[in-house]
Parts: sequence; C-alpha cells; structure tokens
Amino acid sequence: METYIFRTKTSDQGTEGILITTEGFICKIFELPWRDNQRSISCIPPGEYDVIIRLSPKYGRVYHVTNVPNRSYILMHSGNWAGDVNKGFKTHTNGCLLTGLEFGFLSNQRAILNSRVALRRFMDKMSERPFRLKIIGG
Repeated sequence: METYIFRTKTSDQGTEGILITTEGFICKIFELPWRDNQRSISCIPPGEYDVIIRLSPKYGRVYHVTNVPNRSYILMHSGNWAGDVNKGFKTHTNGCLLTGLEFGFLSNQRAILNSRVALRRFMDKMSERPFRLKIIGG
C-alpha cells in the first residue's frame, strides 16, 4: 500500500500537509518547518520512504519512517505543535510527523487538533502493515 503526504503550507509555526492512503484514509499532518534537514529542528525532505511499526518507549507501537537521509527515529505520533523553538514557538516534535483531524490554534500558535483520535484511526486502518510513504512538496 502507498500513502502520500501533500505538503500545503509552511511557516515558522510548522509545515502543514494532508495524508492520503490508497485505501481512502485521509487526515492532516503537521511537521517542523524546513531547516535543511537538520536533526531535531527540520521536517524531512520530500521523497519516498518505507514505513514500519516500531515500539517506542515514549509512544508505544507507532509507525517509523525509515531511510531518511542523515536522520533517524522519525515517528508518526500525536502532538499539537510543530513550531521553530529557536523563534520562540512551541513544539511536540523533534522531526517526527504529527497526525490530526484539522488545523487551528492553541495558545495563539498554529496547531494540529484531535491528534490522538487521528493517530488511533490511522493505526486501526493500517493494521500495523508496512507501507511506502511519498512526501510531495515543501
């Protein structure tokens, strides 16, 4: 199965996108702004990646985006903020992908909302099957 992320908008408050699977699942994705693929402060480069299940001590069973150039441990997990901390914004990610149902604002900062619900639905839909992720844009 293939899954796509179409990045739609980016700012210092994060990179917004839409995740769509070939089986018809859709949710929103929030990532850090592009910072030249630097660890812990940047979203990952557009491209194609294999994604597998991994047991995370912090998040439990989550998807792990593998073979990202010069990066490791890129997970899909819940969270709300993906801002550039060097510019005073909050973040719940160090380069991972945050799922959600919609975008909005929390504490006057751009955020992804209903993140746990979206992640649970995605995990249920995917049934822990590995998949190919294509990230387009941004």
